[in-house]
Amino acid sequence: MDKRFPLEDQIDMLASSLRGRVVTRRDAAYDEVRSVALGNFDRRPAAVIRVANVADVAAVINFARATDLELAVRSGGHSVGGHSGTEGGLVIDLRDLNGIEIDGETSTVWAGTGLSSGDVTRAVEQHGLIVGFGDSGTVGIGGLTLGGGIGYMVRKHGLTIDSLLAAELVTAAGDILVADADHHPDLFWALRGGGGNFGVVTRLKFRLNPLPSFVGGPLVLPATAENIAKFAELADAAPDALSTIAMVMPIPPVPFVRAEFHGRLALIGMMAFSGTPDAATAALAPFRAIATPIADLVGPAPYSAMYAMDPPPEMRPAVSCRSRFVDRFSVEAAAKMLAALEACPSPMKMGQIRVLGGAYSRVATDATAFAHRQGKIMVAFLAMYEGGADVTAHFDRWATGAVDSVSEKNAVAYVNFLGIEGGEGLRAAYPGSTWDRLRQIKAKYDPENLFRLNQNIPPAA
Repeated sequence: MDKRFPLEDQIDMLASSLRGRVVTRRDAAYDEVRSVALGNFDRRPAAVIRVANVADVAAVINFARATDLELAVRSGGHSVGGHSGTEGGLVIDLRDLNGIEIDGETSTVWAGTGLSSGDVTRAVEQHGLIVGFGDSGTVGIGGLTLGGGIGYMVRKHGLTIDSLLAAELVTAAGDILVADADHHPDLFWALRGGGGNFGVVTRLKFRLNPLPSFVGGPLVLPATAENIAKFAELADAAPDALSTIAMVMPIPPVPFVRAEFHGRLALIGMMAFSGTPDAATAALAPFRAIATPIADLVGPAPYSAMYAMDPPPEMRPAVSCRSRFVDRFSVEAAAKMLAALEACPSPMKMGQIRVLGGAYSRVATDATAFAHRQGKIMVAFLAMYEGGADVTAHFDRWATGAVDSVSEKNAVAYVNFLGIEGGEGLRAAYPGSTWDRLRQIKAKYDPENLFRLNQNIPPAA
């Protein structure tokens, strides 16, 4: 840092060279702009830079490198590890990079990483096309995609990264690159699952998949161990056109469920069928036969309707989350899930079961930096609550203990659901040769580890 000028003056000089907006502690909008989606984190950066274009990103990276200021990157702000903010450093805020270019002839889209999953979904479904993102429409497409993207199209079209064709990014050296299968293929491999370790991604190019007809929505069933295990068994045997996410959680006070069930644990199966209503009826019949549904809202709808249960953005709960990949989900495991949820004091807690397979499993394990293609089921536990660091520590321990109870302790994990775990937790996301290869690529594109506010992969020596 240049000691001849106070930091505030240096940031003002940076601001004068950018097209975007620089927000500092002197600005009335500072607290609003610096806030992130999860209430666990309340960090106060020296400045938040709402970049306007890729040149702004390059300028901020060069400034951070010259001043030795810690650099955070924010897309949607949902980082479970709190990496969307920094204490005293700089935040590159991508939310104004919200351009979208849909090419119907080639069935592709270039989307800015300031967009959310819901933004892109609502735009492309107007053309009868889809990208498979995650299970929330408010999450930014940047972080979601770079970690893999496990959502409602996972059996039909694979992970989000399986539809990724190219990425525009700025490296630690300030270089603007487009990485794809033919240009910087090592970097393109690493970006598909390796997180934000290799640069600031500003745009993503996706292949758009046809979706002429869709049937989906929540199927709410009684939460017994037998019902949960049967749901997982049926999801594994279902056609690839049907992807599910089973959520075992207290029923919120929603109007489509009778009040007597509100607050009680239930199995909410989010059903997503790519096909006609007649074909969906046949695929869904075994699930409806598990037990008399508490509620059944599965029907023809726009794909974006899957995001209708998203909480409003002004809600900023603290969240603790842990995940593991397992080979099966037995009645015994389901009973342990129910016991863990009953023991959790948070009013809103959840056990998730995402049965994989289909297109997800047909990609080679080493084709991308996401190395868990043989994983059959992803299990996750989440707790949402209010409180400080001591409360977060308590619920982090609960989530860890809960996932340990239903899986082997050293089983692999999903990087987008990792908290502040480091060490063993991070290696669970990148096993064996994947870790070594990522470290080599990190050394090539970020040898000084400028991009370290993430699930950090240190450069190889």
